[in-house]
Amino acid sequence: MPELAFRDGVFDRIRLRESRYDERAYLFVLAALELVQQKLPERRHLTGRELAHGCRELALMRYGVLARTVLEHWGMRTTADIGEVVFALVDTGLLMSQPQDTKDEFADVFDFHEAFDRAYPWTTPADA
Repeated sequence: MPELAFRDGVFDRIRLRESRYDERAYLFVLAALELVQQKLPERRHLTGRELAHGCRELALMRYGVLARTVLEHWGMRTTADIGEVVFALVDTGLLMSQPQDTKDEFADVFDFHEAFDRAYPWTTPADA
């Protein structure tokens, strides 16, 4: 799959609103959104919890044991950071939200250390 990239000027608009995250964090969240949508019987609005879990799944698929390290390198250290990325994309018009959507939906969905290290699919009970 070729790497995604923003068109000229799009990331500049995002950076004006939210500069804490690497451009790849935004592209990653968009890719995770698409991954989750492809698994549904029909496209629909996703909850913050669904998207956060989709981000975990995609990170493990793409980066394996380095998933947490890669996301942290991009500035995403908690599921709340995923929400910040999503709402920056909403603010620039790249994603749409529903009136009930809030950043709080993304808070504490899972702990990065637990989800990427302790609960890694190949981890045995003795490793935890």
